[in-house]
Amino acid sequence: MLDLSLTPEQEMLVDTTRRFARKEFPDEIRENDRLQKYNPATFGKLARLGLAGIWIPRRYGGGGMDYLALGLVMEELEYVDASIRTAGSVHSGLCSTGVYQWGTEEQRERLLRPLAEGSKMGAFGLTEPDAGSDVAAMRTTARRHGDAYVLNGEKAWVSFCDHADFFLVFAKTDPQAGHAGISAFLLERDQVKGFSTIGYHDKLGLRAGNTGALVFEDVEIPEANRIGEEGEGFKIAMSCLDMGRYTVAAGAAGAIKACLDISVNYARERKTFGKEIGRHQLVQARIAAIQRDYDIARMLYFRVAWLKNTGQRNTRETGLAKWFATEAAFSAADSAVQILGANGYSGEYPAERILRNARAPRIYEGTSEIHQVMQAEYALGYREDRPLNRPLPGYQPET
Repeated sequence: MLDLSLTPEQEMLVDTTRRFARKEFPDEIRENDRLQKYNPATFGKLARLGLAGIWIPRRYGGGGMDYLALGLVMEELEYVDASIRTAGSVHSGLCSTGVYQWGTEEQRERLLRPLAEGSKMGAFGLTEPDAGSDVAAMRTTARRHGDAYVLNGEKAWVSFCDHADFFLVFAKTDPQAGHAGISAFLLERDQVKGFSTIGYHDKLGLRAGNTGALVFEDVEIPEANRIGEEGEGFKIAMSCLDMGRYTVAAGAAGAIKACLDISVNYARERKTFGKEIGRHQLVQARIAAIQRDYDIARMLYFRVAWLKNTGQRNTRETGLAKWFATEAAFSAADSAVQILGANGYSGEYPAERILRNARAPRIYEGTSEIHQVMQAEYALGYREDRPLNRPLPGYQPET
């Protein structure tokens, strides 16, 4: 039996998150977007609401809810602004996943718990100036030195680089082994020397967020902070991206819904030629397309949540959800601007900010072109997903 209804607990979570986000952030986001400034208090507010580790089991300090709950939260956060959702995506979707799925029990207690509780903010460093889609081209190295590793190199386009406490980073422990030579490490900012960050400015969108580079100059990370075995870094990164892309897809659904509400409200209020512009068929066509894409995007991320809850690998389905939803969000924002006309081009309305923000997700965590190729290869039988030796655990209710 197919049942897409939310549980009472999930409905309460959506309602709480919605009321909180729409009351707490809109004015602040508008001003910070204008100033290109991130408010460090944003993550603390989400953590106090219990959203930092909403899907992580209670035994590790999390909320103990399922993967759909995570998606629902991401949708509500991006309805307000993508920079808020990004905080949840990077912290909970990318960083925490690596420690939970691939860490030892000792690491889960020591490293995952503060992430789940929200006392520490997590970030994710994979991309480099010369290594984006081609992960094996990374140049950052990790040389073993006694019971530690010495990291040298640079990571680029790291969200919340200037504010995060923990960084899940990837480096080559065997530079000659390609993908098989990459390993993963959890860097604790206040425990290392030789680590610095460089913030980026004048971005097209996500201006109320923080993005920049990580620089490693003989940074020593203890072996106890290596996540997984040597050489498992590529698998770890891809499994983290499965969760990160899921949160991006769910967030994009929130952006589409925001565009739908903006467009509908304006179309009911604005009049031309003696009638509401919502009566004009070309306006209706745009609104119908936004509604269609919202329903599809939501169904796609709901399916991914079900696969995650049941412990099934979902790389293909997650990639499809991310690809469709991010493309649809950009299209919806473009339509919202067009429906609002000159007002849509003004910062007095949120449509132009959503349009700018919606451009980035079509690039990060796998460009739309990469996802298009991947979906074709799945369909043609050139690509298939095999079980991981450490699969992401399915959802198991805790008593």
